[in-house]
Amino acid sequence: MESITVVSLLDVIGELFSDEVSIAVSNTKEYIYYRPSKRVDLKISPGDPVKKGTIAYKALQSEQKESEFINRDIFGVPYHGMAVPFLNNGKIEGCVTAIFPTLTEGKSVVTLKTNDGWVPVPFSEVYYFEAKDRKTHVHSQNALGTHKNSLQEFEYILPKENFIRCHRSFIVNVNQIKEIYPDSHSTFLLAMRNGEKIPVSQSYSSYFRKLLGF
Repeated sequence: MESITVVSLLDVIGELFSDEVSIAVSNTKEYIYYRPSKRVDLKISPGDPVKKGTIAYKALQSEQKESEFINRDIFGVPYHGMAVPFLNNGKIEGCVTAIFPTLTEGKSVVTLKTNDGWVPVPFSEVYYFEAKDRKTHVHSQNALGTHKNSLQEFEYILPKENFIRCHRSFIVNVNQIKEIYPDSHSTFLLAMRNGEKIPVSQSYSSYFRKLLGF
């Protein structure tokens, strides 16, 4: 078997992500690979230095995963980034960064794939997003369908004031929550306005309570 180049391997890994997500790989000082997305291009080229203030720089400094919003001052466009450093024999060697687009101003719908085609659904009509069977299912008032984005990607593009991640498998529309019930082990059950009950897992319960203020 012929040897596989690093670039070809990274190109294959990039195919695992949505085409709306940019992928950047750096060593401890400069970028060595970059695949821009269709939505956001930070204009990175191999050989460019890792700039102070970027999510990659922060991950290299902290030597742990970093995830946050970065304003337009660094690259000229705002973005959400998630960066994970990698080590070799206990020594940090570089960082892999996923760059997610921010919510496009004025965007207010999600387009679902149904058996018959596609249905644009206003955010306000969505009850919740569910990760199930390797697909993202979108439950709304008048339509049920799937979307190519993962829940992780939806976390970055949905309006933060309306949607909250409450479980590794669910993102809910807080305006569609009818009641909140305590459950075992410091968790909760959400009674949605469509009659469904959605769990709030223990790992998200404190975050959920803080955002909803109870």
